[in-house]
Amino acid sequence: MTLIKSCKKYYLTVPQKLKLFSTATLLTAILASCGNSQKQGGGAPGQEAVDYKVVTLQPRQATLNVDYPASIQGQQNIEIRPKVDGFVEKIFVDEGAIVKKGQLLFKINAPQYEQEVRTAEAGIKTAEADLSMAKMQVNKVKPLVEKDIISHYELEAAEYTQQSKAAALAQARASLVNAKVNLGYTTITSPVNGVIGSLPYKLGSLVTSTTTDPLTTVYNTANVYVYFALNEKQLLDFSKDSTGTTSLKSKISKLPNVSLILPDGSMYEHPGHVETVNGLINTATGSANVRADFPNPRGMIRSGSSASVRIPNTIKSGLLVPQSSTYELQDKRFVYLVDKQNKIKNVAIQVMDNTAGQFYVVTEGLHAGDKIVLESANNLRDGTPIKPISVSDGSVYGSLK
Repeated sequence: MTLIKSCKKYYLTVPQKLKLFSTATLLTAILASCGNSQKQGGGAPGQEAVDYKVVTLQPRQATLNVDYPASIQGQQNIEIRPKVDGFVEKIFVDEGAIVKKGQLLFKINAPQYEQEVRTAEAGIKTAEADLSMAKMQVNKVKPLVEKDIISHYELEAAEYTQQSKAAALAQARASLVNAKVNLGYTTITSPVNGVIGSLPYKLGSLVTSTTTDPLTTVYNTANVYVYFALNEKQLLDFSKDSTGTTSLKSKISKLPNVSLILPDGSMYEHPGHVETVNGLINTATGSANVRADFPNPRGMIRSGSSASVRIPNTIKSGLLVPQSSTYELQDKRFVYLVDKQNKIKNVAIQVMDNTAGQFYVVTEGLHAGDKIVLESANNLRDGTPIKPISVSDGSVYGSLK
């Protein structure tokens, strides 16, 4: 009996061991569950705060670039058309050639105009001879009239005949001038400095003054016109600028220089300026055309090409946040706002469509003096405590010009 009592006092039976093991396992699971809950919540009491870089937002000036698709036309696009009928005898230029004003382009074979010149020259000789005969008749009659041998009527008739022959000579000379002008049309020169376009007609082709296609087109690209469009809202914003000017010409003169973005993405070396804004809105597109002028001294830009016009827009006072400090969720953009207790709050913001380099311009959701986290890689939850490390404005906004 003593031995059994001693065993009950110091040892557990098998059922008691199983019950104790189950209780310990359950307690361990509860503690582990509580630990995981605290870790997932991110804001549970006692959680250790992590260091994060933050910046305080203040209004600042920035330049936003607005790009518009554009088409390019030469300052002059002159169609070269024949004024006379004939065959293309010679072509002195090739497509894409750079030509000077007065340079020979085409020679048209039109022998009928050479014949007209010869005929007009012969007509002049005939008229000159007739005029000489009329003068001789006047000189013959004049002394006879003075001696009253013949009547004065004969002298007047001879003088009128002389005037008629003089008029015939003038007409013959005019015919020669016209014939030479027509003959000159068989030689075609460039009216301006420029670049030759396509050459649809080859040697031997018959061309007339009513031909549909021109012989070629000379593009004067010393300056190029770049056309782009503004929609009704943009045109209205332009009309309501804050410069205080009322006339369209004054507003255009105050616009900043614009840049040209070439098809390869590079920026054209010469700046341009806006010259005109069409006041008529196209009912089909709902936009108005705008023309900008760019110098083209090296002829790099060709007429008919496409590019983009970049217009700078200066924001005098705006809240700028780095793009790297934001994240996007369900078509909305968010930042991590730090409250007065140094806890995180996810805030939705609205930004302008155009960016200032690597920054967004915030229109709604933030105010001056707010602090935001500069890092958006971690999925921080509302209420998460952090240790804010303030970063200087120079290191954040130093890239702004």
